[in-house]
Amino acid sequence: MKAAYIEQTGPAANIIYGELPTPEPHGSQVLVKVGAVSVNPIDTYIRNGANYWELPKPYIVGSDLAGTVVATGPDATRFKVGDRVWGSNQGLMGRQGTFAEYCAVDECWLYGTPPGVNDMTVAASALVGITAHLGLFQCARLKAGDLLMVNGGAGGVGSMVVQMAKAAGARVIATAGSTAKLSACRDMGADLTLNYKTDDVAAHVRSFAPNGVDIFWETTREPNFDAIVPMLAERGRIVLMAGRDARPVFPVGPFYVKGCSLHGLSCLKRFPTSNAAAPTTSTAGSPPAKSSR
Repeated sequence: MKAAYIEQTGPAANIIYGELPTPEPHGSQVLVKVGAVSVNPIDTYIRNGANYWELPKPYIVGSDLAGTVVATGPDATRFKVGDRVWGSNQGLMGRQGTFAEYCAVDECWLYGTPPGVNDMTVAASALVGITAHLGLFQCARLKAGDLLMVNGGAGGVGSMVVQMAKAAGARVIATAGSTAKLSACRDMGADLTLNYKTDDVAAHVRSFAPNGVDIFWETTREPNFDAIVPMLAERGRIVLMAGRDARPVFPVGPFYVKGCSLHGLSCLKRFPTSNAAAPTTSTAGSPPAKSSR
């Protein structure tokens, strides 16, 4: 089969496009004929050498996929040949990646593709959709009527956060850094869009939400908590998804007196059982996701 793989970590030039043996499904794995994959930042980090586990050699890059089951392992019970599936979290913790014609994936990491959703759409929504869903509904406990603010609403995860929050009945404030990205946020349903480069974000938020925002979703690596915490409502929630090396100043007093909470989210450490709740809400019955990526 054709695959994109590396023999050693390093720059993109290290990626080889060539022939590798087609894997055979073992145990509870199924063999997926890949219809589409997507690229995420984590894929580039691992390819470049930011690894916390030993990689298979050769190592196929990529974490997301969508396709059709063409064979099943002896212990697989959830899927059968011909089923359309999608998944994420491959290429991690020693698992092979997805940028290949065929992938052997444990069925616990796969979900049925909803009717009417094509492989390209569901693959593009995989990791970012799971991240958005877990952060919104398991961490922040989003409910209809909440006011959510996402700092970076036009990116991969940010765009999914905007759409899911709106679908759940929330009001959404989204920031972005250009006119085109602000327009994309409005197209995805944002009620208020702000340019973080040129607008007085805090002033606009105070005017739009005098009582503060219920949820603040931070997509950047260096959160400014001195700016974020004053924008929170009583019992406001902050969701963080980046900034492994960040060590920002944190305003403990203003944070705790409002009864606020802080939630860290890393999909790399999520077990398949925690991801399982995400696909139904994030894809089934929903229109194809939009993204500015």
